[in-house]
Amino acid sequence: MDTPTVKKTTKKDYRKLILEGFVNHVLEHGSEPASLFKFAKELKMKEEEFYTYFTSFDSIKSSIWVSIYDQTLESIESQEVFKEYSAREKFLGFLFTWIEELKKNRSYLLSLYGDKTKSLKQLPSDTKEFKEKFKDFAGEIILEGKETQEIASRPFITEKYDEALWLQLAFVFRFWLDDRSPRFEKTDAAIEKSVNLAFDLMGKSALDTFVDFAKFLYQNK
Repeated sequence: MDTPTVKKTTKKDYRKLILEGFVNHVLEHGSEPASLFKFAKELKMKEEEFYTYFTSFDSIKSSIWVSIYDQTLESIESQEVFKEYSAREKFLGFLFTWIEELKKNRSYLLSLYGDKTKSLKQLPSDTKEFKEKFKDFAGEIILEGKETQEIASRPFITEKYDEALWLQLAFVFRFWLDDRSPRFEKTDAAIEKSVNLAFDLMGKSALDTFVDFAKFLYQNK
């Protein structure tokens, strides 16, 4: 079980202690601690000292989501070939690597988010900070795709592409949580098929070509 990466210090790293303690509690009990007071007591910390680092369980869970994202980004950006990828390939690479990071934390994630009644279209509220970081990353991919004409610019629609990729990421997460196939092979297939569909839809379609041609004919009467 990987724990969130934090900077080492010469003193006791209470932030890391809290994050590890929270994950371990969820793994052992299948749920969040009953209260911040009881959790701080488990860690042999004073409650006011605890608040120096986190103010709620949601803020702890948020940090764990961000840590998984940071580890994913660090992994893909360390690969020289990643810079040469197309926009589609970069997003595929991100999702495949993100799932590998999620696998290290699967029991923890299942304990908190495995309820099948949850919406397939949304991730929980504690992913807000992760979403902001992800949408920055998605925005860069979309910009690159537009520059290479891999992604078509469409009025009022293009600005929503990053949100569409976020919803796709949420779909992949829920699919993976429910996946019982060997080595999560079905998730790999779902990633590939859904990303190809998304980029085909964002790309220049036959309809775009027809509209361009119609404009050309109109302008050259």
